[in-house]
Amino acid sequence: MPVTRRTTRSSAAAASGGTRQSTLSFNHRVTKASASKGGKDLSADASRKTSPLPKHVPSAQPAQKEEEEKIAEQEQKAEEEEEKPKSDAELRAQKVTGRQIDQYWRRLERDRLTRRVHQEDLSVAEKVLRYWDVSSQYGPCVGISRVKRWQRADRLGLNPPVEVLAVLVKEEQKGTEGIANAHMDDILSSTAIGAI
Repeated sequence: MPVTRRTTRSSAAAASGGTRQSTLSFNHRVTKASASKGGKDLSADASRKTSPLPKHVPSAQPAQKEEEEKIAEQEQKAEEEEEKPKSDAELRAQKVTGRQIDQYWRRLERDRLTRRVHQEDLSVAEKVLRYWDVSSQYGPCVGISRVKRWQRADRLGLNPPVEVLAVLVKEEQKGTEGIANAHMDDILSSTAIGAI
């Protein structure tokens, strides 16, 4: 039996005539600028010839008139929102008192088997809204504001609790920050931004 030798790739390629396996091509797309042998950047020359952008790009800062127009539009939107007739549900929600909201929350707590441990420092309004966020029978809470979710559930005939809308209306009138979106939505947004 003849003795077999182990050879390296380079010596094997030389023995077979110097042919090498060809490299893969991805549609000849250049992802990085490359310099030719003369030290000249060829990709930059090509982009200058075929660039659809104009040579002069105007300043990105808006002019004084544009700012004034934006402010006028915002004021007009605020006036339109004030003039909107309130729906029947919003009128009922405005009549709900703080005592009724407390009774609603105590009724929910009585249905639980154990008491909530990690929500002791939260207000009743925040507890009600967080419970609303995780109530899956009214649809997903991520990507939609709490008021729109309540209105959607009402349109679909799911009978969402009017106390939730009352809390939203009262907290909005107080000017509470971060009340519009679900707490879960805020958590997911911050995680996604941090992951990038």
